[in-house]
Amino acid sequence: MFGSLSRLVLLPLLSSLLPCLQVVNAAIFDLSELSWTLKNENGSVVVPGSVPSMVHLDLLDAGVITEPLLEINDFTERWIWRDNWTYTADLTPFFETLSNETADSSSSQDQTLLVFYGLDTIANITFAGQPVAWVNNQFRQYFFDVTPHILSATTNGGSNDLNLTVDFESAVTYGLNVTSRPDAEFFPIGIDVFEINAGRNYIRKIPIDFGWDWSPAFAPSGIFKPAYLVTLTQSSSDTNTTSIIGAPPISPSSSTTSPDIIFIEETSIDIYKLGSNFSIPPVQSADWVVNVSLAIRSGASIPEGSASLKLEFPELGIESEEFGLPELSGKVDESSWASVQWQIPDEVPERWYPHNLGKPQLYNLTGTITIGNSNSSSSSSSSSSVTFRMRTGFRTIRLVQLPYSQEDVEQRGITPGDQYHFEVNGKAFYSKGSNLIPFDNFYSRIKTEDVRWVLESAVKVGQNIVRVWGGGVYQPSESSTAGGIYDFYSICDELGILAWTEFSFSDALSPINPFLLESVEPEVRQNVRRINRHPSVAQWAGGNEIEGIVIQTNNTLANGTIYLDQFVALFQDFLHDIALSETRSVPYTDCSTTHGVLSIEPYVLRFSNGTAGNIYGNSERFDYVADEAFNYSTYPVARFVNEFGFHSMPSFYTWQEALTSPEDFSFNSTVVASRDHHPPAGGQGQMTMAVEMWLPTPNVTSDSNQTFAQWCYSTQVFQAMTIMSEIAWYRHGAGKGENNLVLHYGYTRAYAPLSIYPFWTPGNETLEVLVISDKLEEVKGEATLTWYDWEGNSLSSKEVDFVVPPLNNSLIMQAMGLDDILPEGKEAKDVWMLLNLTAEVDGVMMTNEEYFTPTSLANASIVDPMIEIARNDDLTFTLSAKGGVAPWTWLEHPAKQRGGFNVQGTERLASSRRTRGRHRPEEISMSYLYASARPGVSGV
Repeated sequence: MFGSLSRLVLLPLLSSLLPCLQVVNAAIFDLSELSWTLKNENGSVVVPGSVPSMVHLDLLDAGVITEPLLEINDFTERWIWRDNWTYTADLTPFFETLSNETADSSSSQDQTLLVFYGLDTIANITFAGQPVAWVNNQFRQYFFDVTPHILSATTNGGSNDLNLTVDFESAVTYGLNVTSRPDAEFFPIGIDVFEINAGRNYIRKIPIDFGWDWSPAFAPSGIFKPAYLVTLTQSSSDTNTTSIIGAPPISPSSSTTSPDIIFIEETSIDIYKLGSNFSIPPVQSADWVVNVSLAIRSGASIPEGSASLKLEFPELGIESEEFGLPELSGKVDESSWASVQWQIPDEVPERWYPHNLGKPQLYNLTGTITIGNSNSSSSSSSSSSVTFRMRTGFRTIRLVQLPYSQEDVEQRGITPGDQYHFEVNGKAFYSKGSNLIPFDNFYSRIKTEDVRWVLESAVKVGQNIVRVWGGGVYQPSESSTAGGIYDFYSICDELGILAWTEFSFSDALSPINPFLLESVEPEVRQNVRRINRHPSVAQWAGGNEIEGIVIQTNNTLANGTIYLDQFVALFQDFLHDIALSETRSVPYTDCSTTHGVLSIEPYVLRFSNGTAGNIYGNSERFDYVADEAFNYSTYPVARFVNEFGFHSMPSFYTWQEALTSPEDFSFNSTVVASRDHHPPAGGQGQMTMAVEMWLPTPNVTSDSNQTFAQWCYSTQVFQAMTIMSEIAWYRHGAGKGENNLVLHYGYTRAYAPLSIYPFWTPGNETLEVLVISDKLEEVKGEATLTWYDWEGNSLSSKEVDFVVPPLNNSLIMQAMGLDDILPEGKEAKDVWMLLNLTAEVDGVMMTNEEYFTPTSLANASIVDPMIEIARNDDLTFTLSAKGGVAPWTWLEHPAKQRGGFNVQGTERLASSRRTRGRHRPEEISMSYLYASARPGVSGV
């Protein structure tokens, strides 16, 4: 064992272990094993139900509806959320598992908890004819003592009603009823209604359930996560120590009668540096503190000191001393909290890093709770134990928001203002990633393999962070933890990708009243505790885009201060204080897009209180005007850009999974247009203008499917072009006064650790070529700039040596005026430039390439490339451009396959289903990677 008592923080054992103890046994009954029925309010629809599930999914399984993501089912199936729905199950199988004493005697000391890990959303719960609770928060887990209900059902003749009933009220109806109350507060602005007017700011439910500018509106309901009955039995036992792996919150996979000692309601594992917190930066050489907090429910009264907790990291060969636990009351209607702190020297564990900065090192933490005297030699002595194991890692993560010093401004040329970037283990880095929306509108059917595919795809194209967007759901730790259904944070931990995480508030002001806050507080505490152990968690943000809404409200309404004060109360004070009372390892910010802070301690938001010309907080960009897509003057000047992009159509193969009628396969068909939720119904028009302005307009052919596929493809090409342009612009800011760091999705070239990019400003005909590096060390290499005509002939070439400082960029070419930029005698429409680089970094040869077209491809003199394709037996494909240059070449596989193409040779890797590249008249070979079947239906 490593360490000594001087290196451990111990809770004293205040009393001796008892020679004989009432041992607690737990039986877990999985409610998915009951026979469930689902019916609507008037009983006209009655079908089998299931747990975990949702109303839409059970109606789908019963054949009442078709797949909700098909055709216009978003609209035709809205009758479902207008109705109220009831799930009912006969509890007889559960009652048959109870002991005779429990079933026949009111003197039984058995106690039973009804556990729901997720109810969506407004529901009345009844057990054996007796009311249990009314709930109204999708994001909470619920624990109810149903011991009195069981006794009432099994004594004095029992009850004729042995059903468990969960009555779900339409969330839309509930929201409208609340907002129609005379005492309901009026909220003047905000993105309140996309598809359904439901007063969603009064409902603790996934915001997109009511529709969004990309999402259908299903407003689902149901018991969408696992649920259990947990019986704790107080009885004498002479057995020796029994170790049970997998006590909740590790959700069991089925019912069990095995004797668990206690019920662990919640587990929080917070690992941080000694002395650090949100306002005090970590000292990197300080000891680690492993803070383990458990919420425990026990069926037996256990005196303080009669139970202990020991922690161990088996891979490190270290274990703690035994920590004494507080008294456990023996009342299952209340939980007892136990918190222990174990100090570990800095040098003992390896640190967890994002994959592009180091190794994402993880360790198994084992905790063993022992109840009773396991060391006594008395024949009457007994002890029991419960063991839990969780995977975690050691890292520090910090969101740096402090002002730049005057020295930085004067000597480094930094624009005055505040910093806004992350540091992991004391090192600043580029944030390169995606905004993550829910994986499916119906949580219960999400599969771990689909989530892994998305996250692996992000890593493969160089991303190191994803943003768990506040308009969606709290993502689970893993399928086996607290009813998670699927893995998320555990995969992020494993792959080495950070997760910027937000509380589920988005684009709406929220009412501040005790009724709301008393529901939100346990929601926030439960979710912060649950994911504390994951080193991938980068920060907690209070919500999405709300700060800008409240600033606008304050500036435009005479009584706007009321709403500003409420925002401060909720996002500056309430959520901040709760989150930081539960974690010392993860930073907090009030909103995804924010003006930053005036002070970290005390936490005071800046809002509009800044100095003109200074840069504060972070930013976002959504500009859907096609002629501004590549206009750098419309791009924000910010330290950090957290959200940007442009919409596109999905793949033609995806449409084949969503459409059923041949006449619907058209870019502007009624069905296709109805699935474009971009308001104000302008998405199709915006995509059309973008394609016509920047790309050759797809030809109308006799094959309507081919025409449709060309339009789908072209919108995706434009989307890639504009997003890559923004990524390069934001990344290059690190070498300028803005010091930009960027967050959003991109592609392999744009997010390569070393990249080359041409910045073209047509207004003054200026071309700047930069090499951009996010390496932590200086990089030296060589760049080649080659002009070609559209027939593929090389016209001129130039080689440039470069040196890029750490986390910076270098200008390798600057020219003004097309007469000096273009090859002699050529016009802008006739030529294009290939830019590539090579550099050796840490013994690895790095390459990157990009393309510059001095005019829109819509005006370029493109020659028919006459592409031929040959398929080989080993899942490789050879493409040959026998004619001219193909600006964008796309090799796509059919639906229900999962994989990507790796281009072997001079071209690039592309993600997902498509391979794109600018192919010269030559042959290239592509190998198909990691193919597997993909289940489910792709939505739009």
